Amino acid sequence: MSTTMVIVPVTNGALSVPTSHSAPALLASVTVDFDKGVFLQMAMFAIAIALLKPLLFDPMLRLFALREERTEGARAEARHMQERAAEILRNYEVEVARVRADATLERDALRKETAHLEAKILADARTEAEQIAQSGRVQIAEEMAAFHDVLTQRTMDLSGQIVGSILGRNGS
Repeated sequence: MSTTMVIVPVTNGALSVPTSHSAPALLASVTVDFDKGVFLQMAMFAIAIALLKPLLFDPMLRLFALREERTEGARAEARHMQERAAEILRNYEVEVARVRADATLERDALRKETAHLEAKILADARTEAEQIAQSGRVQIAEEMAAFHDVLTQRTMDLSGQIVGSILGRNGS
């Protein structure tokens, strides 16, 4: 059993059907014969599919699925690693902030202690300078009193000499 089918080209959006089977119209058309060979080829294709499916297509599909599963697994692992890295970074930043806060507190405490120590040293230095100045004033006062006594004594001696020499001249 043979069936002939004529496929005619479409021109200008309309199907042009040749009215006669002239040579130029048949050259522009394609003839397809459906006979036992077409059915035989379809049967061979079905048998090939039935044989190749368990031998080739199913293993390939399993391989593709396994590859996709491993790819998704690797992506999930990468996502997990990125989340872990982000968590580690957050912990690091929190720890750095805590250390900075501790360092600021320690620095402020050291500054306060240094200011207190500086004030104590300055107070001690002022006290010592005042003691030195006071002892200097006392020493100066004592020396001035001693000089005053010496000057008073010398003044008396000189005035006695002056009086003696004036009286001695006047009495000659």
